[in-house]
Amino acid sequence: MRKSHVIILLTALTVALGGCAKRGEAPKLAHFKKTGNGPDEFTVLPTHPLQTPTSYNALPAPTPGGVNLVDQNPEADGIAALGGNAAALNSTSAAEANLINHARREGATPDIRQTLRTEDNDRRRRYGRVNIFRLGPIDDYTAAYKRQWLDADAEKQRLERRGIATPSAPPAE
Repeated sequence: MRKSHVIILLTALTVALGGCAKRGEAPKLAHFKKTGNGPDEFTVLPTHPLQTPTSYNALPAPTPGGVNLVDQNPEADGIAALGGNAAALNSTSAAEANLINHARREGATPDIRQTLRTEDNDRRRRYGRVNIFRLGPIDDYTAAYKRQWLDADAEKQRLERRGIATPSAPPAE
């Protein structure tokens, strides 16, 4: 075959495979692969022991973000397991209220989560269309957001030039 026929054949094959993509779904950019025959540690949660209800008909309907009969307050359980004070979840100190007010001084967008979700889906969809020829294990999510990464060293130097102390930054090498 001539070189031009091979190029035309590869182009047609690429277009045909591109048509097989799922429409309407955000592309999965991070590729995690399970290796081995053991359990998937991210699906097995070490919570309180399971209980058999007295009546299966009396169980509440599942609600996303709602309480679980076994884990009534998983955030408090996690805080207590890490040595913290779980009661701190129920109180708001004056310092915390001041911090929240200071953070909201420029105004707050109430639907920021939905806005960010939409922007993230659009960005991943646009990036996924271009990323068809990469071979091998590549973390596409990282590549999609690489231009938005912050350069910690450059920021530290900028703050130091302005005379702002950076005590938690590691020392220069």
